[in-house]
Amino acid sequence: MDNLAYILFICHVAPMLLMVLILRGRSRLLVGYMLIGVCVSLFVSELNTILLNQFNSDMLYVTTTITPVTEEIVKAIPVLFYAVAFSNNRDLIMPLAFATGVGFAMFENMVILVQNINDVTIGWAIIRGFATALMHSVCTVAIGYGICFVKKKRKLFYCGTFALLTLASIYHGIFNMLVQSDYKYLGFFLPAVTYIPLVLNQYRYYKSKKLEI
Repeated sequence: MDNLAYILFICHVAPMLLMVLILRGRSRLLVGYMLIGVCVSLFVSELNTILLNQFNSDMLYVTTTITPVTEEIVKAIPVLFYAVAFSNNRDLIMPLAFATGVGFAMFENMVILVQNINDVTIGWAIIRGFATALMHSVCTVAIGYGICFVKKKRKLFYCGTFALLTLASIYHGIFNMLVQSDYKYLGFFLPAVTYIPLVLNQYRYYKSKKLEI
């Protein structure tokens, strides 16, 4: 990757890091996990560049079979670490998972924007913001949501975690395949169709907790 990505990384990370130092509690965790998402995005970009070169720059093959796996595994590691080492409380894991995906997508979008500044349009920005970025967040949230249940069942932890990573990778691969095909508009709407039930489920969950109190 060229120096431009590292310049953007520094510009993106520096203010977020300064913010983390003055925040406390859940706010610090959320911004911190967005920061982790940015760092993960830079690392995965380097890794994907190496893999793309290994497969003779076959973009379609790599983006539908290789990068979904690498990206979802690396994105999930911080979330899985927090769930295993600290807490698998759904009220905290879900926002942290979403923050990781958002940080990842923001940096990825920024790099692609600058590298293709002469070709991007408002439509491109809408698609990247409401489709691709949302896809990254939904995949990480799915793993975070699942780990809240899997961690409680020790016998299912390893196979359950593998299943969650597989699910996220397949979803990611399907999205990438659709947006590069004649059915790209189906791909653009796929994350939103998945996100809406997620929001409704969270709404019912928080509402039920208030009723219990």
